[in-house]
Amino acid sequence: MLDSGIGSWPARRARMTPGARAFVQDEAVVTYAEVDRLVEAVARGLRARGVTTGDRVAFLGLNSIELAVTLFATARLGAVFLPLNTRLAPPELAWILTDAEPALLIHADDFDEVVSAEAVATLGLPSHRFTAAAGHGLDTLAVDAAGERAERIDVEVGLDDVFMIQYTSGTSGRPKGVMLTHGNIAWNAFNLLVDVDIRSDEIALVTAPLFHTAALNQVLLPTFLKGGTSLIAARFDPAEAIATIERERVTLLFGVTSMYQALAQEPTWATADLDSLRSALSGGAPIPRTLLDTWQSRGLHIIQGYGLTEASPGTTMLRAGDGLDKLGSAGTPCFFTDVRVVAPGGEDAAPGEAGEVHVSGPNVTPGYWHNGAATEAAFDGPWLRTGDVAVLDDDGFLYVVDRVKDMFISGGENVYPAEVEQAIYTHPDVAETAVIGVPDERWGEVGRAVVVRRPDSVLTQEDLLKHLDGRLARYKIPKSVVFVDEIPHNASGKLLKSRVRELYGTPEGATP
Repeated sequence: MLDSGIGSWPARRARMTPGARAFVQDEAVVTYAEVDRLVEAVARGLRARGVTTGDRVAFLGLNSIELAVTLFATARLGAVFLPLNTRLAPPELAWILTDAEPALLIHADDFDEVVSAEAVATLGLPSHRFTAAAGHGLDTLAVDAAGERAERIDVEVGLDDVFMIQYTSGTSGRPKGVMLTHGNIAWNAFNLLVDVDIRSDEIALVTAPLFHTAALNQVLLPTFLKGGTSLIAARFDPAEAIATIERERVTLLFGVTSMYQALAQEPTWATADLDSLRSALSGGAPIPRTLLDTWQSRGLHIIQGYGLTEASPGTTMLRAGDGLDKLGSAGTPCFFTDVRVVAPGGEDAAPGEAGEVHVSGPNVTPGYWHNGAATEAAFDGPWLRTGDVAVLDDDGFLYVVDRVKDMFISGGENVYPAEVEQAIYTHPDVAETAVIGVPDERWGEVGRAVVVRRPDSVLTQEDLLKHLDGRLARYKIPKSVVFVDEIPHNASGKLLKSRVRELYGTPEGATP
């Protein structure tokens, strides 16, 4: 077998545990042997559509077995998987598609309206539409190899070849395509196998979006590698999630703060049988201590970690055995990953001293798609500069305390103010704006726009938020607007975001 990349995983698993359950969705079961057959057929179909090594294949759809099959089939050809955020507005998707130049766009019928929107339709991308059906929704694209004399597809794919591009917004306001190699993903999975003890009898509940790095790379792919079962849900529903945990005896769970909070607020939470859960993973933002204690009261320790898309994403992990006194920490580095906290002078920060988090390891991206300047700026030698500020305690546990960048996290989604500000400036009545994150009990943080109106304008919060609807994904749209006479600047005219946060960053929005 020439392929040593992710595309070979279904074949390697099928020869080990062909009859084991790989995926379950809507009560439909797909075994590892069937996954391998589906992947081979879809890979042949993609090849028939002209997809070849290095081409990008974009996927737009909710969580589905079809997503996993497309991922593996694309990888089997040595092509590059491009998962698209289903929450983006058509102009945002159009920019990504223009930048990535995929050879084919595969989309679920749920997104017909998005694909037919002018911003996307005018790109003229070749596309294939499907209806989710436990992996068989792609049968109209697939080319069945049954009866053919041709041997199985076996393209030579190495661990240094690019496997996937995941777009993450940047402080410049435009998304950047993070290139992740087959090796990046494999080493990240190895970290998980060491850190979480994922087992071959794992039953993972996958309800977080698979277009994000955490659900895909921290749950579905490591579970697949180990031979466990992934229960795939198109959307997160807290009542259904608890019912599924009880019914299917789920052992592995992933969620962001808002998801764990929703589960704990369900009426069935107090009496639900959750004894099967061995691991509850979290990422995206620190979980409040009160919520950690709520889960701890049910005997469930949420395993918090710190990571970013550029690190595939695992960087540090607070493991179950690390002790309750470290709750709130992001833990210590994953087994094959190294972490430094760098002081402003460039030296390693002392315990308790704040500095920027730098990361190195085989799970770290080689750079950004078609963006050499951003790649160069992101690295200090072998070290990825994360832009996050943290401190290490005397035991080497990492505590993330702030961000060098202005990015904030809302419900597990990264929100970059520069991108939101650009959209706000398209309203003719806006003279100046600054967007910040403010605390929110449900989402962790939500956006607030501080706005200076043009003279004689009667612009209201309702008017501005309505203007943004359709221009930005809903989670990026600020939840509140504060109208002011002026926004603070320094002597050189640079906007002072830190002062804006001081003045308007309280939950109520009032000056402290």
